[in-house]
Amino acid sequence: MKFQIQRDSLVQSVQDVMKAVTSRTTIPILTGIKIVASEEGVTLTGSDSDISIESFIPKESDGNEIVEISRTGSIVLQAKFFSEIVKKLPTDKVEIDVQNHLQTVIRSGKSEFNLNGLDAEEYPHLPQLSEEKIFRIPTDLLKAMVRQTVFAVSTSETRPILTGVNWKVEDAELTCIATDSHRLALRKAKVETEANESYNVVIPGKSLSELSKILDDNNDLIDIVITENQVLFKAENLLFFSRLLEGNYPDTTRLIPNESKTEIGMQTKEFLQAIDRASLLAREGRNNVVKFSTIEDGVVEISSNTPEIGKVVEEVQSQFIEGEDLKISFSAKYMMDALKALEGTEIKVSFTGAMRPFVIRPMNDESILQLILPVRTY
Repeated sequence: MKFQIQRDSLVQSVQDVMKAVTSRTTIPILTGIKIVASEEGVTLTGSDSDISIESFIPKESDGNEIVEISRTGSIVLQAKFFSEIVKKLPTDKVEIDVQNHLQTVIRSGKSEFNLNGLDAEEYPHLPQLSEEKIFRIPTDLLKAMVRQTVFAVSTSETRPILTGVNWKVEDAELTCIATDSHRLALRKAKVETEANESYNVVIPGKSLSELSKILDDNNDLIDIVITENQVLFKAENLLFFSRLLEGNYPDTTRLIPNESKTEIGMQTKEFLQAIDRASLLAREGRNNVVKFSTIEDGVVEISSNTPEIGKVVEEVQSQFIEGEDLKISFSAKYMMDALKALEGTEIKVSFTGAMRPFVIRPMNDESILQLILPVRTY
């Protein structure tokens, strides 16, 4: 195998596939990146057996030559060293030449590296997914849906299913739900689907976070293929596979209250900043709890009291308060995460009592909600 390639294209592809490579693996060859040169271009693959990423660099793009292939072939190179070398090469042309016994020479300008390669035949094959069941969604919408839900997954391995995001597709609508049993994030959107397929799967939160980092911000459609134990995201020149989590996701529909006793309208930014200030003194104390209570004339009071540090009280003018008076306590961090995830300048918070979960939505948008369980304070 021998080819010349533009360094920037190579660096970008290496960075993408590195997101799937881990040093903690039971399969030693997975600490490497697989490189395959074909007549069409160069394909790089990284995998940790949970996530696999394949990045393709075409021979030319927009009329510019990116890769010049002299000999086709394949090799696996140690990811850690290869990625560092590629980033620091002196010129914008790189030559990669595999010689006898998998010895690989990397040349750029006056610099030459020799790396010992591994046999690409030993590298595990990526899943072959039949692509009859497919749905599509614009890339920027997919990234928004991940951002608005993935932060609420559980970080504890005691219930592994909660470390993922539940994806349900029904009637050409995708619903993403994440919960760690103290809070829940939900987002819905229309998708393009060929057959009227329905799915109900759980994708690891970590996979979605990595996917989101790699995808460009554009509104090109991304293809999504779901099988029994894998999901594949297909963007231009990029394949991203992730295993699915096994087990049934809890039914979250009954968590979300359908009626409320108190409704409050707030300016998102003003509310977020007030919670942020109140949490300054709460941070040290019990799980950074802030108290929220309605006082007269549509004013809400946000306060926090940590006896050994001090206390903070702030009044915020709401846009409206309907229903019963309310005193409730909740985690400042959960509230701030929720407010940052919502789009829109105004939100509506619906409460059903001091010890019941409450729901936060943008003012005129039913496609997204955040739910938080209050904290008992005595």
